[in-house]
Amino acid sequence: MVNLDENFWTSRYREGNIGWDLGSPSPPLYQYLCQIENKDLSILIPGGGNAYEVAAAYDLGLRNVHLLDISSVPIDGFLKDHPFFPKSQVHHENFFLHDGAYDLILEQTFFCALDPELRKKYAAKMFDLLKPGGKLVGVLFDREFAGGPPFGGSREEYIGYFKDFFEFEKFEACTNSVGPRDGSELFMILRKSNS
Repeated sequence: MVNLDENFWTSRYREGNIGWDLGSPSPPLYQYLCQIENKDLSILIPGGGNAYEVAAAYDLGLRNVHLLDISSVPIDGFLKDHPFFPKSQVHHENFFLHDGAYDLILEQTFFCALDPELRKKYAAKMFDLLKPGGKLVGVLFDREFAGGPPFGGSREEYIGYFKDFFEFEKFEACTNSVGPRDGSELFMILRKSNS
């Protein structure tokens, strides 16, 4: 197993080996952001990379949006391109060491970039970072990959990780994926469980 640490991801960015990067916001997440009426929500986008969704959320008036990434390369690029974005809302750190309390966390190619052995820990950390009633929203791959990252999986597998922490508002085939991912993504809206 490759050590998926800061050095690994920084090397990928520096080499331009970023096949997950769409060059624009993911359509499922952008459409979800467009429907948010409460502009005061606190939002975290972990593993945000070049942060297209962060920029889109901010432009939509969701000013309390936070970017987190383990590599400084995409963060530095984002801040250069968006000099007015609040630096206090940019976090260069390991997701599992992050402290915060959010109304919404958006998932976009972060889960699939983690060692699959961390998936239960991911679910627990998401639970801890969300405020009561908070939501984890995003897309997961509904397919397998040779090697990785990305690491794939199935709906049934993912339910096993999340069922102890979340209520499932939506967990179904994504109908508005970007072309290359069409038919291979699940869209989820998970609400932090009260129990």
